[in-house]
Amino acid sequence: MTPADKFSAAFARLPLVAILRGLTPAEAPAMGEALTGAGFALLEVPLNSPQPLVSIALLAQNHPTTLVGAGTVLTAAQVRDVHAAGGQLIVSPNFSAEVVKEAVKLDMICLPGIATPTEAFGALAAGAYGLKLFPAEMASPAVVKALKAVLPAGTLMLPVGGITPGNMAEWQAAGADGFGIGSALYKPGKSATAVREDAMTFIATHAGLARA
Repeated sequence: MTPADKFSAAFARLPLVAILRGLTPAEAPAMGEALTGAGFALLEVPLNSPQPLVSIALLAQNHPTTLVGAGTVLTAAQVRDVHAAGGQLIVSPNFSAEVVKEAVKLDMICLPGIATPTEAFGALAAGAYGLKLFPAEMASPAVVKALKAVLPAGTLMLPVGGITPGNMAEWQAAGADGFGIGSALYKPGKSATAVREDAMTFIATHAGLARA
């Protein structure tokens, strides 16, 4: 299964990316089981976490049908490091053409961060698979609606930053296709049991939106 096939299947089931900023390799197996057991299939370990490549390798090995990768990817060299560790997903807080092009070259899914139409169109031209609206706290659902009105049909838009079960509905109503979920789901020191419980809350909320 290619990374694109894996992403499409995972996104169709549950378009939520778990952002595990601060995850340690010691925590990775338990957190991976908690999240995949709940239903998450898109896992991101930001590169400013302790030994992130080790955690990515563990998660990728333990969950071969899950799309695992890195966040806070800022250089082409980091893209190659993530690929070597077994990661297939590249997420950035910004748009860097060199990062996107390196990810595309390595057949990885790339979701660069954008905040303006100029960045959005530049990222798509470079080959981005979808767009991360970041930081969502600085934007609003109206920004998603405005961007989706001018971007090519089918462009995936995922708000990231401050997403909670309580505000997902307004973002989705504006056109958000999915979400990256950080501290509301995982933060260092949080137990795997608590992470699973919060994961189930996000999943139930999303399911309710899908039925609405």
